[in-house]
This record gives sequence, structure tokens and C-alpha cells, in this order.
Amino acid sequence: MSVERTLHHFPLDPASRQVRLALGEKRVPFTEISVKYWERPRELAALNPSGLVPVLVVSDGADSLVLCETRAILDYLEEAHPEPPLLGREAAERAEARRLLQWFDRKFEFEAGGYILHEKMEKRLLGLGAPELANLRQGREGVKNHLWYMDSLLQQRDWLAGRRLSLADFAAAAHLSVIDYFGDVPWADFPAVKTWYMKLKSRPAFRPLLMDRWPGLTPARHYDDLDF
Repeated sequence: MSVERTLHHFPLDPASRQVRLALGEKRVPFTEISVKYWERPRELAALNPSGLVPVLVVSDGADSLVLCETRAILDYLEEAHPEPPLLGREAAERAEARRLLQWFDRKFEFEAGGYILHEKMEKRLLGLGAPELANLRQGREGVKNHLWYMDSLLQQRDWLAGRRLSLADFAAAAHLSVIDYFGDVPWADFPAVKTWYMKLKSRPAFRPLLMDRWPGLTPARHYDDLDF
């Protein structure tokens, strides 16, 4: 019996993008439902009491499995679809990938991405007025600090967690890609990170993200350019 997978997500949500990248890299077919989560739709609340995306529903016709939010979905995909492994094949590499997952989902979000996305995206979606320049400056400075750290890692490694592409790369790319949508990543100052990002942009799993658009939110001109 065929298995159907439906991903409820918001295209410009870094958490949702991580799941889309993992599904694409593992070549797991799925359909998408774009959700305006900030409007608190009943359908989403029925699936996930927190009212947050992403939510992956896996159905084999008789039963449905509802997987809520990023880490639960990524862990499920690693177990249910182990090839290719996205946490590394060695224990040390897996530990480093998990550390960096936490780094980007907590530290980067708190110190950098959250400021920019609130001011440039969430305020527009919620009708909360113009961006506050102080918050944008804070976010942009945070982005630079994190890019310095990434650059130092990538000068010693092929990928962020080590020798192989991992969920750490997808977490970083998911967060940075949305910031890049708004043109707030200073790529020219961080050549190692730019080269890393160009490699990721060229992967088939990444291409759907480059097609994302949202009414009223226009991407930077270089956003979908592979040779930016």
C-alpha cells in the first residue's frame, strides 16, 4: 500500500525549510500545504496543539501518523529513511551535527535571525507597522558574528559538522536562506561561507526553496541566483 505524506508548513519559516531540505535530500515524496500559522487556523491546531509549523502527516490509508515540529520530524526521517544518513556515520560527527542543530535553532535564532525576521517579515504579516532600525542593526550584527564562526569551521572542514553534508548544514542554510531572502547576509565578507552556501544552493533539494515567494514580501534580486 502506498504511503502519502503531507507537510503543513510556511515557506519562509526556517524550521519548515529544514524539513523540506531533509525530505528532498532523502528523496522522500510529499505534498505541501502552505499555512498562515499566525492566523491560528483550526486545522493546524487540530494537528499540533502548539499551533506551529511544520507538521508532517504520514498516512498509509488506514492509519495516520502526525509528526509535529522540526526535531521530531527530522528524527523520524533519519530512522524511517536512513539513506542517505544526515547525522553522519560516526558517533563524533553525529554529536557535532546535533550540537550545531541546537546552535542554529536556539543561539542563531535568538541572537540574529529572530530580530531580522520579526522586523522584516512578521511585522508585515501581522500588520504591526514599520521595522525598528535598532532591532535590525542588532540582528545584522548577530548575523555577522555567526558568519565569523561558520567561516572558521569551514576553513577546516568540508561541511559544518565534518567531512559529510549533515542536518547541521541544512539547519544553517534554512536560517540563512530566509535572511538572504530579505538581502541581509553579507556574503562578500565571508568567502568560505559563501562557497559553502553556493554548494548547497546547487543541490536538487534546495531548488524548491529558491522558488518560494510570498505576496508583499519581495526577495532580494540575487536570492535565486546560483552564481550570486
